[in-house]
Amino acid sequence: MFINDAFAATAATAPNVGSLGGTLVQLALILLIFYFFLIRPQQKKIKEHADMVNALKKGDRVLTNGGIYGTVSKVDETEISLEIAPTVEIVVDRMSVSGVVSKDKKETKKSATDKNNKKK
Repeated sequence: MFINDAFAATAATAPNVGSLGGTLVQLALILLIFYFFLIRPQQKKIKEHADMVNALKKGDRVLTNGGIYGTVSKVDETEISLEIAPTVEIVVDRMSVSGVVSKDKKETKKSATDKNNKKK
């Protein structure tokens, strides 16, 4: 009497198994989302950084990953020399440059405020 009731209860609560095709479609959608939102933008950013590093030339003002501003004084294949103060030069790896700093950064800010003042 009790055994039959126990078998009936377990048979009714058995989980439904989904199809293999549905599982594969969900997995493919997750992989596509990861590709378009994580992998592709990161690859684009790496390519832009490599292009920027390859375009470095003497006289560029740069910022390193360590937070040091300097002017490029010598460019090699793997290293660059930065002049961080008069007569003070350091040698850093090319890939440690995080960006090129605009020389006329202050001028662009002033010109934008001048244009706004002239409109009033």
